Amino acid sequence: MSALDERRAQFQKYKHDVKERGKPFYPYAMFHDTVMSLVVVSVIVGLACVWYFTSGENPDTCGGKDSCLLGPRYSAPADPGTTNFVPRPDWYFYFLFYLLRIFKWPDSVILGTVGIPTVLLIIAFGLPFLDTRRERRLLRRPVAVVAAVLVVLSMGVLTYKGAVAKEALASEVKAAVPSWAKREGFANNREAVAGANAFAVSGCTACHTYLGTGGGNLGAPDLSAEGTKGKGVQGLQTYISDPSKFGNTVMPKFASLGQTTLHQIAVFLDASKGPK
Repeated sequence: MSALDERRAQFQKYKHDVKERGKPFYPYAMFHDTVMSLVVVSVIVGLACVWYFTSGENPDTCGGKDSCLLGPRYSAPADPGTTNFVPRPDWYFYFLFYLLRIFKWPDSVILGTVGIPTVLLIIAFGLPFLDTRRERRLLRRPVAVVAAVLVVLSMGVLTYKGAVAKEALASEVKAAVPSWAKREGFANNREAVAGANAFAVSGCTACHTYLGTGGGNLGAPDLSAEGTKGKGVQGLQTYISDPSKFGNTVMPKFASLGQTTLHQIAVFLDASKGPK
């Protein structure tokens, strides 16, 4: 028997053994997993080396002396006092980010952020144990195919909407203050205007709305006509300083703004009687 015939016979015997007894995890699957892991780690190390050796310590040299193929090594230091930064999640959490806009009321936010994803994960884990049929042709599994398509479409739409969703920057909200003053009629009240500016840059519109500007999240009310509720300047100031004393555990405390700023915001809200 020639060497070629012998190799063919050994291969046929190997195929027969695999068909009869299966393929052992060790060393076959373990070898493949090890090789794939090494490939992944090598790619990560390679990308890290490209990032490190093409970037310098000065971000201003990117594109010139340093090509910065995968971004600069350092960027500008973070400013903890900024009012223009809008935090956003990584792209793979955009769907959850947008779910917060749909389930924005305090009683339903748990349903959108924890309930729905958890239920879907439980279903995904349970499916292999519930559906044990051997049928694999897609046309014979309409329920599974429709469910998979709906999940993919839902995730895609929510991810896209989360990616293009825009939050109003403090500077953009502050630019609306002159129109607020004119429409509400407190343009000549310097303290109210100062309070409106403080209201705009303190993040209040992340939850509240005012004359169409703001987020309207967590069930926060529209404050365009807050002055008609008869709370008074002192009452509003005390409430804003620590809402938890009045049973509001959702709104954060703003005592850190200082009494002067709190008083100005209270004057602004008390002067807000609705657009004229």
